[in-house]
Amino acid sequence: MAAVDVEDESILASIFKDSFPDSWRDNPDFAAYLSELSSFGVEKLSREPERLAEERAQILQQTRELAFSNYQTFIRTADCTEHIYRDFGRVESSVSRLLDKLPGFGEKCRGFMKEAEEIGASRRMNSLTLNRHTEILEILEIPQLMDTCVRNGYYEEALELAAYVKRLEKKHSALPVIQGIVREVRQSTQLMLNQLLQQLRSNSQLPVCLRVIGYLRRMDVFTEAELRVKFLQARGTWLTSILAAIPEDDAYFHITKTIEACRVHLFDIITQYRAIFSDEDPLVPPAGGQVNEGAIFHGWVVQKVAEFLQTLDRDLQRGVGGRLDSLLGQCMYFGLSFSRVGADFRGQLAPMFQQVAAETFRRAVQEAVDKFQEDMNLYTLIALPSVLGGTIPPVAPSSQPGTLQPPMALLDFQPLACFLNNILSAFNDLRLCCPVGLAKDVSECLEDALKMVTRQILVFHRAEESAFSSREKELFVQFCCSYAEDLLPFLNRCLQVLFPPAQLALILGVPATHLHRYGGLGCVDVAAILEPLDFVLPEKETLALVPEVDVAAELSSLTFDTQIEEPEPTRSDARDSGGEATEPKEEIQDEEFSLE
Repeated sequence: MAAVDVEDESILASIFKDSFPDSWRDNPDFAAYLSELSSFGVEKLSREPERLAEERAQILQQTRELAFSNYQTFIRTADCTEHIYRDFGRVESSVSRLLDKLPGFGEKCRGFMKEAEEIGASRRMNSLTLNRHTEILEILEIPQLMDTCVRNGYYEEALELAAYVKRLEKKHSALPVIQGIVREVRQSTQLMLNQLLQQLRSNSQLPVCLRVIGYLRRMDVFTEAELRVKFLQARGTWLTSILAAIPEDDAYFHITKTIEACRVHLFDIITQYRAIFSDEDPLVPPAGGQVNEGAIFHGWVVQKVAEFLQTLDRDLQRGVGGRLDSLLGQCMYFGLSFSRVGADFRGQLAPMFQQVAAETFRRAVQEAVDKFQEDMNLYTLIALPSVLGGTIPPVAPSSQPGTLQPPMALLDFQPLACFLNNILSAFNDLRLCCPVGLAKDVSECLEDALKMVTRQILVFHRAEESAFSSREKELFVQFCCSYAEDLLPFLNRCLQVLFPPAQLALILGVPATHLHRYGGLGCVDVAAILEPLDFVLPEKETLALVPEVDVAAELSSLTFDTQIEEPEPTRSDARDSGGEATEPKEEIQDEEFSLE
């Protein structure tokens, strides 16, 4: 059937080609009418136009009648249509405007809903906060409470608060409030750390140090090695402040107070360290590349001892006023006390004091030589009463047994007497601190000085020889003989008192009779000193050798008085040498004598 309709349509299309618009083809009534026309006969088909005209006229008549009878309805319909058209236009424009505003309105609605949700969440949080107000207030007051505990010294409570805040940080590290609390608590913890270290920099006793180190360990800010370094640094700073407060105007006062402060406080620091920390052998390296904690303390003690020795050396160079013996005793006691903690430094003291003693003696001998040179420049050979057959009041021998009496013959020659007196003063100063190791240096220094004295005597002879009278020549020979036979042997005896040959031999491990093989050890070479004066001295087979004298080392009484009348002391030299009082020494007075 469908195939027949398709064929009919194709036939009709070919027959009525271009007879009707293309738009009619889609009208089903048109297709049905064409089908009906194709079924008409010729007669009926011829009458079809008339029928259609009549039907058309009838329809037009009916339309006019309908329009006439219902014209008001049509008018109202047109009006309504017009109004509806206008209303639809307004609606359409309003709908367009509404559609344009709907996205913004929707965005604002979504924002409102979001704000409403946030307000609701905030309200719920505020309600929860109000319910937990007490607990939250305690947490928020932790920084203030921590600061109060630290400033009032309640370190135990402060450490508990710090530990609680650490636990809070682990649980709620993302919360800004907790971050602020942690930050403020860390600031208070830093303040507590500074206060604890400041306590170590003060005069803290062992219980305080133990408590402070316990707090520092619980704070866990230092490793064990760092904690030891911090302890030693803090205590060292305190000791340095004490030493810096000692006045430095007087070298002896400064070094004695330094010795006392170091001996007391440094020993306390070492005791505190050993009570707080346990060290292994500092010389044994730790296993596994760990820090040698024992070496930290050992190095610190060595540094402090080195600083003390530097201070001692500096003050010794400044001069301690001839009180080396007292100072040496204090230093030795200091070193002995440190031997109990394994820091005995007495072996380093000997070279320092030996050097200072040698330098002091060298300066004193040089001053004696300079004074002798001045005296010789002003000296005039005169006939003394003893030379002219006069009498000199006898000088009472020393009342102290075991002391050396200077040769009285030197009183006739003022330059020699003054020189000997100055040398004896140097010997008396050296006797207070006289290391055996200085035997060679002292002997060589004295021998060099005596050679200079000999050269000065030769200078005097060359300058005055042309003007010598026979009496003055005789006096000059006696001057040289007194120098060779009285002064030099007596100085050798003094050297034997300062450096006993038996003691030197014992130290060297040789017999006392073999000491002469070690030239310049505890004696001066008289022959070498007198060699330039051989042409003046009378010829003798041998100079009398001075027998070895084993007497006490009391040299303070070895003084001269060149007064012809009753000798009276004009100056007393009382030295403060660790509680030892020296005997008064009489000053040599220059006295001129005239020949009768």
